[in-house]
Amino acid sequence: QVQLVESGGGLAQPGGSLRLSCAASRKIFSIYAMGWYRQAPGKQRELVAFITTGSSTKYADSVKDRFTISRDNAKNTIDLQMNSLNAEDTAVYYCNKYPPTGSWGQGTQVTVSS
Repeated sequence: QVQLVESGGGLAQPGGSLRLSCAASRKIFSIYAMGWYRQAPGKQRELVAFITTGSSTKYADSVKDRFTISRDNAKNTIDLQMNSLNAEDTAVYYCNKYPPTGSWGQGTQVTVSS
């Protein structure tokens, strides 16, 4: 079973930026559509963005025009560039196939606070 490891989270100020990265134990990103998801305290996990094998992308309305998902097949990573962060973006961020399958990784915590 492929393992996914998320990294790049941390503390950011409102209006700031962070770049998340998802690495896989096998080269799957050119085979499957992949997504970034997030779960805020007390809320259900939600889809943030996904990218297809053809590099088409789609975003949740709440992050549109602020976040960018990309795939680097050479590095075998899925990245999420997050700009203009606000407090509502505070959550644990996960990557998984789209639609999600299998178990979830540990995620990476993103906290937006002044």
